[in-house]
Amino acid sequence: MSDRIPTREEQDGDGEVRYRMLYESEDKVYIRHIRGIYTRIRKYTGLPLLLAFFFIPWLNIDGHQAVHFDLPARKFHILWTTFGPQDGFLLAWLLIIAAFALFAITTWLGRVWCGFTCPQTVWTLMFIWAERVCEGDRAKRMKLDQAPWSVEKLLRKGGTHTIWLLISLATALAFVGYFYGIRDLVVDLATFSAHPQGVFWVGFFTFATYMNAGFMREQVCKYMCPYARFQSVMYDKDTLAVYYDARRGEARGPRKKGTDYKSEGLGDCIDCYWCVQVCPVDIDIRDGMQYECINCGLCVDACNSVMDKMEYPRGLIRFTSEDELETGKTQYARPRLFGYAAVLLLMVGLLAYQVVDRSPVQAEVLRDRGTQMYRLSQGMVQNVYRVKITNMDQRPHEFEVQIDGKEGYDYSLRMQRGVRFAPGEIYSIPIRVSVPREQLKEAKHDIDIVIRAKDAPELEDRHRTVFIGPK
Repeated sequence: MSDRIPTREEQDGDGEVRYRMLYESEDKVYIRHIRGIYTRIRKYTGLPLLLAFFFIPWLNIDGHQAVHFDLPARKFHILWTTFGPQDGFLLAWLLIIAAFALFAITTWLGRVWCGFTCPQTVWTLMFIWAERVCEGDRAKRMKLDQAPWSVEKLLRKGGTHTIWLLISLATALAFVGYFYGIRDLVVDLATFSAHPQGVFWVGFFTFATYMNAGFMREQVCKYMCPYARFQSVMYDKDTLAVYYDARRGEARGPRKKGTDYKSEGLGDCIDCYWCVQVCPVDIDIRDGMQYECINCGLCVDACNSVMDKMEYPRGLIRFTSEDELETGKTQYARPRLFGYAAVLLLMVGLLAYQVVDRSPVQAEVLRDRGTQMYRLSQGMVQNVYRVKITNMDQRPHEFEVQIDGKEGYDYSLRMQRGVRFAPGEIYSIPIRVSVPREQLKEAKHDIDIVIRAKDAPELEDRHRTVFIGPK
C-alpha cells in the first residue's frame, strides 16, 4: 500500500497531481507574540483555572482535603460532601451534562473551549511563555535554533527546559495529589517514603506533560483530539467562529501605507502572514474554515493590529458566522440553541436536586445468605437480614434500626448495639426480625427497615424488604 496520497489542491498548471507523504513530520511552529482583546481573554480565563487546579488540593474542609478522590477507601471528598461508589450515577449524569454543554457552546460559539480553556491550550501557552522568556520572540527563537551550539544557546535552551520540567512536575504533583493526598504526597516524596505507585504516577504525568505541551502541541489538536473530528456536525450557518472576509480582503498584496490600493485591484489584506505566524496550529485562516482551527482568536488580534497600522477598518478576520458573511445578518435565537439550553437546564436542575436531596446515610438491606428463609423458635418466626450502613456525613454517628411493618403485628428486633460509625465508614451488621407465629396471616408481607442516626434523627434511610413465614 502506498504511503503517499494525492491532494486536489496540490496540482501544477498542467493538471498533473503532485504527491506528499501520508506520515510526514511537520516543521516546528514558531508562534509570534501578539497583544489584543482575545489574548487578554485567554489570559483571564486560563489563569483562574490554573489557580484552582494547583491550589484547591491544599484547602482543607472539615478536616480533610477539599477535593480528594480516595480510591483505596472508595471515598470521594468534594468540598463539604463525601460520595461513595453507590453515587456513580451522579458522575455519569455529570458527564452527560458536560457533553450537552459542549454541544450547546459549540453550536453557539464554535470551538472556543479548545481556544480558551482546554488544558492542552492552557499548558501549551505556559510552555510558549517559558520559551519567550528564555529565548526571545519568534525571530530570535528561529535564529537561535539555526545557530550552532554555544554557551549562550546551551544556557537559553537549558533555561527553557528547566522551566518546562518545573511546570510539568508541579502539574504532576497537583494531579496525583487529588488521589494520593497532596500533603502526604509532598512529605512522602521529600522523605523518600512514598508508595511506589505514587512515585510512578508522578513521574509518568511529569513526562507526559513535558512531551505533550513541549513537543506535541498542535499535533494533539490536529490528530489526537476527537473533538476536532466531529465538531463540524454541531456547526450551522449561524455558529460564531473565526472567519476571513474574502470579499473585503481579496485580492491580497503588499502595498505602502496611504496608497490607493483599490485602484490597483487589491483588497484590504496586505499578505503580511501575521495571521499564520500567531496561529498555534499553524494554519492559514484565509484558506477558509478548517477542522484544525481552535477559535483562539489570535489571528483576529494580529490582523486588527495590522489594520490599525494601515489605518484600515478592523474586522478583516473576526468572530462572525457564515450567514453574516453571505447575507450580513446572524440569527442568534435558533430552535437548536433553545433545545440544547432547555435540555441542559433540565439536567442541571435534576442533578442539583439529587445532590441536595441526597441523604448522608445510605443503607442496603439483604437477606442473609447463610440462613434459612425463616426460622421457628419458641412460637416466633424469625427472618435474618444483613444491613450495610454507610455514613457519608462529615461527623461520626451511632445508628439505630427500627422496623415499620403491618398493623397488628408485634415485631421484635435483635441486633448488635452501640455501633459508632466514623465519617465515610461502611459497616455491615446482622439483624433478626421476629413475629409471633399466630399473628401471621399470610406467607409473606412487606416491612420497612429504618436506619436512623441517634444524635441526628433527620438523618435516616428507609428500605422495603419482605418478611417470609410458613404457609
